[in-house]
Amino acid sequence: MAYNEELVNRIRKQLQLYSEDFSEKKMFGGITFLYRGKITVGIIKNELVVRVIPSKMATELDSEYARPMDFTKRPMKEFIYVSKNGFKTETQLLHYIELGLEHAKSKL
Repeated sequence: MAYNEELVNRIRKQLQLYSEDFSEKKMFGGITFLYRGKITVGIIKNELVVRVIPSKMATELDSEYARPMDFTKRPMKEFIYVSKNGFKTETQLLHYIELGLEHAKSKL
């Protein structure tokens, strides 16, 4: 599967705002960004994949642009897909990056 290179570059640019070190890994047929080995956000085709702490899942899934990540035909725990209309602006994209980073830090 291919993934949206423009979105990859947007995420890379946003990650430069953080003092934390991130790594990249091809995963799920796309690419993911990891913090200390923990998935934060990723891209599959043109959609964003975000890890979300359990207490924020319901709120995030209330968004018209988010849905459970069902890559395996079953919802994956603490993962959501976000359609491209949900991260049109850099502020919206940053929101999802921050959610993913919050999740990663909660697992350390």
